[in-house]
Amino acid sequence: MCRVVDLRQAVLAKNDEAAQVLRTELTARGTTVVNLLSSPGSGKTALLERELLLARERGVAVAALTADLATENDAVRLARSGVPVKQVLTDGLCHLEAAMLGRHLDGWLPEDTRLLFVENVGNLVCPAGYDLGESLRVVLASVTEGEDKPLKYPTAFGLAQLVVVTKTDIARAVEFDEAAFRANVEQVNPGVEVVLTSARAGEGLGVLLDRALAAGAGTGTHTPVMARREHAYGLGHDHDHEHDHDHDHDHDHDEDHEQEYDHEHPHPHVHTVAQTR
Repeated sequence: MCRVVDLRQAVLAKNDEAAQVLRTELTARGTTVVNLLSSPGSGKTALLERELLLARERGVAVAALTADLATENDAVRLARSGVPVKQVLTDGLCHLEAAMLGRHLDGWLPEDTRLLFVENVGNLVCPAGYDLGESLRVVLASVTEGEDKPLKYPTAFGLAQLVVVTKTDIARAVEFDEAAFRANVEQVNPGVEVVLTSARAGEGLGVLLDRALAAGAGTGTHTPVMARREHAYGLGHDHDHEHDHDHDHDHDHDEDHEQEYDHEHPHPHVHTVAQTR
């Protein structure tokens, strides 16, 4: 078990180094990265599509990279906004990593890109531990997921710089308790902003874009207590690894981690989706 933990620490430390290099390079060229994390089915893609459309209307040079285990469905949807979009298929890997992201941006990301939205693989476990060189980390949860989501996934919510609640147009129908959800968020991440949104009804539309632009300008970015404890923005490596996985594993948890870090990750497939600009 110690060997598994040591390997995981080494991998995460290497990722943090790559993330800092990528953050420095992108900041120097004027590009702000926004890392979007959520469970599958949270409505992340629907909201992002609306935000990309709004960015284009405002004349903000924006692009999106979306990662999934399979299918190009999300990239096809996002490309309808008319902005540059790339799909990464991870071949079973449950998260993106900084070096991986850097390779996929090389030669693809337009030089004038002001904002890059990264739609991470859909789960709140694996992606939580990996800094992607972002300037803004956003965790999304729909009203259908339950008010205790922040308590079940304290690392994901505890390291968020912005929490977005989606699908608020059906909040009453599913009896979503907003006060309870906010209290649970506050418990794991005191002071973080919680934004209510509905891609369908337009509630909160533009707030994510505004917060991303503010992060790029170096203003208004929340520093989570959990991140301050770890003496760095990103990403504490001593957190307990949540066992209530959003992704499926049929094998032993410890064995899975030893296999994951004893060899190179599979190389994901990359697809650039056609768009009009």
